[in-house]
Amino acid sequence: MMKKLYFFLLAATLCVACNNQSDRSAADGQISDFYDQRAAQSAAQQGAEATASTSSAGAGNTTIKMYEVPARLTDRPEVILHRQGFTISYNKTTKTPNWVAWHLTKSHTYGRIQRETQAFQEDSSVPAPRATLDDYYNSRYDRGHMCPAGDNKWSEQSMSQTFLLSNICPQNHGLNKNAWNDLEIQCRDWAREYNSVDIVCGPVYRTATRSDGKMRASAFQKYIGRNKVWVPDAFFKVVLCRGRQPKAIGFIYENRGGQQRMSDCMCSVDDIERITGIDFYPLLADDVENRIEARASLREW
Repeated sequence: MMKKLYFFLLAATLCVACNNQSDRSAADGQISDFYDQRAAQSAAQQGAEATASTSSAGAGNTTIKMYEVPARLTDRPEVILHRQGFTISYNKTTKTPNWVAWHLTKSHTYGRIQRETQAFQEDSSVPAPRATLDDYYNSRYDRGHMCPAGDNKWSEQSMSQTFLLSNICPQNHGLNKNAWNDLEIQCRDWAREYNSVDIVCGPVYRTATRSDGKMRASAFQKYIGRNKVWVPDAFFKVVLCRGRQPKAIGFIYENRGGQQRMSDCMCSVDDIERITGIDFYPLLADDVENRIEARASLREW
């Protein structure tokens, strides 16, 4: 895995460097119960939240620090989409997310809503051309969830929103059903053990260059469908546990079948920041952020 990680790091250096200025405009407050507040609100209130800033909880004068949300991107297209249980940075060029972030609580790892009642849907809230069901038909790729359906059994609305194609990437079937699914289950186990974790995941495109808010693909980039939905080379996931002893861990999985052991795919958050050009967890105190993002150890989890 270290050789593979080196390859991704080398490829990342060919891209224009990410703007490391953190967007720290979120208001002060506590994130605990944030998504529970959203779930409890009426449809009208939820609609108002969808147009509010990421720092608004939509509950009186309460303001929330959304620790899971990365810094705003300036080197590629980005449209922020607020869902009931997660946030998306959508890229109109790739027709996939730049990242998807959510605060997973222990209570949200349980629920009665089943994915079998849901259907994948085109997301009409993002600009056309966009991913459609036809793009995935006969593509030989799964419609891979970024924020998992399994993390959203607590809410019918939130579960349904995970099936919008703005939360989906073309994903190898073997990866989707095996190693990536194992990581999703592990994150739910951590949320139950630590009461909550902050998660960000998304695609990796090693063939892309980014500059001036534009994203360009090399001649080797793979697409699916008439709308040319980009096929990721890999997927990243970073997980943060806050509390008395904060810690973080990252993973890179290649978009292929076959065995990919979690321990082999593990890396530091710093490594993933260099690979993706994304600044994770910018609302943490700098000394905490620098310390926990520099190391990764499954034994500490």
